[in-house]
Amino acid sequence: MNRRDFGKSGLAALAATALPFPAFAYPDRPIRLVVPFSPGGATDVVEMLMGLGSLGTVIVENKGGAGGIIGATEVARAQPDGHTFLFGNTSTQVLLPAISANPPYDPAKAFAGIYIMAISPNTIVVHESVPARTLKELIAYAKANPGKLSYGSAGTGTMTNLAGEHFKQIIGVSDITHIPYKGAAPGLKDLAGGIIPMMTPNVGGPLLELHKAGKVRILAVMAEKRLQAAPEIPTTAEAGVPNLIAANFNGLFAPAGVPKAIMDRIATATATAMKDAAVQNAIVNSGFEPVLDSGPDAAQKTVASELARWTPVIKSIGFKPQ
Repeated sequence: MNRRDFGKSGLAALAATALPFPAFAYPDRPIRLVVPFSPGGATDVVEMLMGLGSLGTVIVENKGGAGGIIGATEVARAQPDGHTFLFGNTSTQVLLPAISANPPYDPAKAFAGIYIMAISPNTIVVHESVPARTLKELIAYAKANPGKLSYGSAGTGTMTNLAGEHFKQIIGVSDITHIPYKGAAPGLKDLAGGIIPMMTPNVGGPLLELHKAGKVRILAVMAEKRLQAAPEIPTTAEAGVPNLIAANFNGLFAPAGVPKAIMDRIATATATAMKDAAVQNAIVNSGFEPVLDSGPDAAQKTVASELARWTPVIKSIGFKPQ
């Protein structure tokens, strides 16, 4: 577990003076923000830009493992008193419960969405030693060298895993071996070191830095539009693989039952912070696409729509329940 302590400083405090506190005493102790992944991954930037810091001291706890389900389960079972929150994403709120044989929580009932802050598209990335400089060349290499390629993910059942399996399904190559990690950061480290040849991670600052340094090559972004932070990288459709769209939403979730006054307070503080140009630039420069019009209702609708979109894909892939 990794703990970080954030007070009323930095971008997270942008909304501190704009909004009055609720009439009741809140918070009466430090707020816990559980990040269900190892530190150093794509979630690090966004978690520090949310409005929680405007309420007082925030202790960030990284609890990686099982693709995010360990940390998410802890928050799902926490007291709904407004002092424990989850920095969740598509994996914890949609995919993991959908593929689990015995899911520890129902995201629609166990959580209440507060704000979707950013979208992080998946990518197809290779180590510099892989003899492919375009997505078409990678596909040709995979077909000509059966069983030689493997790809890393942030964990079984995560969006990085599903994106990799969906890619294999679309191109008709089934023998690219999946290697799950406890979060994206350790996978990226092994990718940069040449221990694994390929990965399907979400965009984030560390990945873009490795790409710019030439240690890895991002061949395509699984999105409908090119990244604002790296417009030179083609989309999968432009690279010759249409319909390969995959991305993580990243946002703030509370255990079901948190008082509406607290939910509204945090959602409004986060929305105010997201409107600041410095916050938006920080998100864009880290490879994310900021979301400026979210809130509790929009967050719940996002979860529902992604569940409806990915459930048929999971079935068509034949993903085995974990």
